[in-house]
Amino acid sequence: MGVLHAYTVDVRWTGAGQTGTTGYTAYSRDHEVRVEGRPVLLGSADPAFRGDPSRHTPEELFVAALSQCHLLWFLHLAAVEGVVVVDYRDEATGTMRVESAGAGQFTEVTLHPRVTVRGDVDETRVAAVHQRAHEHCFIARSVNFPVRHEPVVHREA
Repeated sequence: MGVLHAYTVDVRWTGAGQTGTTGYTAYSRDHEVRVEGRPVLLGSADPAFRGDPSRHTPEELFVAALSQCHLLWFLHLAAVEGVVVVDYRDEATGTMRVESAGAGQFTEVTLHPRVTVRGDVDETRVAAVHQRAHEHCFIARSVNFPVRHEPVVHREA
């Protein structure tokens, strides 16, 4: 078995404004991709592959891309379904195996979206929106490994 590498990214939607997802055009799609201790979106190779350790790696950005894709589909579908989202954060994790010959592949990615909704929204309804977002995400549909999601729903105070 090859060596496993784990990656974590923090994607935060910053576009809720005062109205959240009250309508498809009511919210901004702005969000931030962060990896602890590194500048935003400056890239290099993984340090294990001789990259600059002060910059983001393609592997982290790949995990971020899966998270971002889910975020954007979730917001779209929430707006269509009348689910008002006022905050969304995801600390996604990915695992990559590198074989002894140097080739490698991701073995799984897990999304951990923490979503804050406005109003009395049933958690089952939010889970259904997550499932539909997963089914629609272009990037998740394009990979050959499992992309899991473990959502947590909060209600706006």
